[in-house]
This record gives sequence, C-alpha cells and structure tokens, in this order.
Amino acid sequence: MIRKTACSAVALLVLLGATPAFATNGMNLEGYGPKSMAMGGTGSAYDIGNSAVMNNPATLGFMQEGTSNVSFGLRGLHPHIKLENSGVTDRSDATSFFMPSMSYMRRDGRFSYGVAMLAQGGMGTDYSDDSPLFSMGTSLKGVAGVSMSGEDIRSEVGVGRIMFPVAYHLTDQTTLGASFDVVIASMDLQMDMDGQHLAGMMAGNGGSISGSMASSLGAIIGGGADINYARFDFSNDSPWIGRAVGFGTGLKFGFTHQFSKAVSVGASYHSQTKLSDLETNKATLSFAGDFGEQSVTGKIKVRNFEWPATFAAGIALNPSDKFLITGDVKFIDWSTVMDKFEMTFIADDSNPGFAGQNLDVTMKQDWKDQTVWSVGVQYKATDKLALRAGASFSTNPVPDEYLNPLFPAITTNHYTFGFGYRVNDATSIAAAFSWAPEVKATNGDQTVISHSQTNWALSLTHML
Repeated sequence: MIRKTACSAVALLVLLGATPAFATNGMNLEGYGPKSMAMGGTGSAYDIGNSAVMNNPATLGFMQEGTSNVSFGLRGLHPHIKLENSGVTDRSDATSFFMPSMSYMRRDGRFSYGVAMLAQGGMGTDYSDDSPLFSMGTSLKGVAGVSMSGEDIRSEVGVGRIMFPVAYHLTDQTTLGASFDVVIASMDLQMDMDGQHLAGMMAGNGGSISGSMASSLGAIIGGGADINYARFDFSNDSPWIGRAVGFGTGLKFGFTHQFSKAVSVGASYHSQTKLSDLETNKATLSFAGDFGEQSVTGKIKVRNFEWPATFAAGIALNPSDKFLITGDVKFIDWSTVMDKFEMTFIADDSNPGFAGQNLDVTMKQDWKDQTVWSVGVQYKATDKLALRAGASFSTNPVPDEYLNPLFPAITTNHYTFGFGYRVNDATSIAAAFSWAPEVKATNGDQTVISHSQTNWALSLTHML
C-alpha cells in the first residue's frame, strides 16, 4: 500500500505532525532527521540541526550565532510483515509510508528558538479483505471454521508534534533547552474478533468486555444464540490523519555541556503526553451469528492513549577535525502507557435494540520498558561531504503472548548509513538509510509474526 502525499499547503501545516508512520523502536522512529538517523539515532550531545527538537532541544545551541534556517524533509518507511499459522500465510499490504517535515530555527545571542512539525511515530498494517488468516474463526460456542466479515482488516496509528523549542546558553560551555509540544494522535481500526476470543474476554481472559451492551449480548447468548464474530470499524481514506483523533501536549527538557572542543555530553527528558481521548462519531460495531448480522453505528472513544516518557543521555567525541564519534542510551517507559488498550463504543439510535448502550473493551498489552543503545560515526571526506554510519540495539517491548498482528511493533536492531553535502555556503542536503533485520515472534494464538524494515530520510536545509 502506498500512502498518497498530495495535500493543500494549509492542510499540510495543520496535519503534518499527525502523518501516520510505522515506527521501529516500539512506536518510536529509530532516528529523527537524516543526520541522527544515519548515525544510529544518536543526538543527545552534538549538532544534528533542526531535528534537535525531537531529540535534545539544548543541541540547538550549537547553531552559529546570528543565523537562521529553514529545513524541509521527507521520510519513507517500508515495513515487511508476514503472518503464518498452521501452514497458512499472509502479508501486510501496508509497505510504504511517507512523512514530510518542516522547521524554522534562529539563534540570537544566547537564545536559539523556532518551530517544527513532524511525525513522531505509530503503527500500521493492512491485510485487505481477502486475507486467508482472517477469513474464518471459531464461534462463541466453539464451532470451528465459521465465516468472518470478509471486509478489510487494517490498523493505523499516527502521532505527531508541532514543537516550539528554545535553548539558552547558560555559559559558553553549558546550554539548557526546552520545548513545548502540541501533540496530535489519530487512529484507524478495522478489526474482526471471533466468538471464541469474544467469549474469552467476557470471561476476563486477555482483557475484558463490559457495559450495558455486554449485558444485552449476554442475554442473547443466554437465549441459546451463537456469535461468530464482532467487528469494530472506524477508518477513513485520509493520508494525513485517522478517523479517531485526539489532541494534547508534551514537554521536553535537555542540556549540553562541552568539556572541551573534543568532548561534549548531553541529556534530555521527554514527558509523558497528556492527550484527550481519540474520538469519532463515525464508527460501526457489528455482530454476526446464527441470528444473522446486526450493525450499530455510534461513537468510539480510544481511552488513555498516551506517548511514554523518555530519558536519553549521550556523548560526542571529536578526536580530529575529520572524525565525530557519538553514543547514546535511551530509556522508553512503555510499561506505563501500553499496559492495555481501552476503547468505548456508545451506540446511537440506528438500531433501537441497542440505542444509548455502551460497550467497554479492554485488551491486555503488557508492554515492557525498552532500552536503546546507539552509536554513530561521521567522517568528513572533504570540506563539503560528510559520510556517516551507525547502529542501534534494543529489546522488543511487546510480550509474545499479547502480540497482535495488527500492531506488530517487534523490530529491535538497526544498521544505518548516510551522508551530508554542503551545496554552497547557504544550502546543504542530507540523506540516511536504515535496515532493521527480521524479527520473529509467536503470539498466544500460535501465529508466527515476522517483521523487518528498510527506511530512508532526505532533507534540504537553507540558511536565511
């Protein structure tokens, strides 16, 4: 699947930060900006340009005094996801995601400041409407091979930011930085849940289902009816933002310190976001079984979805004018925000039998915290050309038991390279490429999920 990228300039400015992405460290990207990405995702303690706003805002202090610049970027992510269960295989058609970015930064005296918009990360899969693995299931009463909806099975989560950073030179060696971020989150979800899993969750296995609509379903089941599946459907065709949308804020703080021209260190803290529920009034909940099919339209609220707090620290070494060596360590607090997935459906009056009723669904996720180690090196081949390479190594935050094929965020290690080229005194370009080797995991349904990625990034920066 190739996401469309045509959009009006006004819509782009508003929605740019929410562009869907398939991220690589859980839901985070492996690096922000071509320079950081090419150097393994490091960025705590050296000049990575305007991309500092997504790493350590204090590194904006490395800007030359009295200068300003604009930067435009484009990022491509290409996940490759394969499923296998009992000899049946399927692949996600969501293989290409494109994310633009833009920023403006300026330094006046001891202050550096600006504005930037870019996608932070997310997840996405698309198994279409002819998936062999999602075509049949087991009914609530245990009848195997019952037909599912036969409609699209897909997911897409996008989180982005519009950021307002500022950095201040406390001394000639020490810089403090902060950023106030407007956070935009959105989600599409088209998911079938067969009767067997529905019954398990109603019994408290792997999650829970409650609310007045659950009581109505219980009465239907108590009357002897069987349920083949339940389907949750809220989605749109927008390339920029999903059907259910929420807004909020986040903060970043950081510092850098130069011990000498050859050694600098830095650290940053990104707060957990404060997001509203992701909501849409255009959702459908369907049930099918030996009683036929019933559909109800209404409102969906994805509750308590947040981006985690992140701590990072790093070092940069300049042993000579030609070499730069960097290292970072990052801790991502997934366990606080990804312990469960929660949503509430509130029925409208489209189906009188369910009008005004609610269904609360909780799916256990139990993500683990993640530590990411990154290293990078830059070699200045000429005055104009810098060659870069790096790698990052992390753990998989998603427990096998609760791994959902719609959200297979299991990649771990990345190998990166790229370059920067100064076209003239005012203009420079940069490119980066990343490979995440295949990772396999087997979930609680004995589905083997494989995930690898090849990604790239480009940027153009012009000094004003």
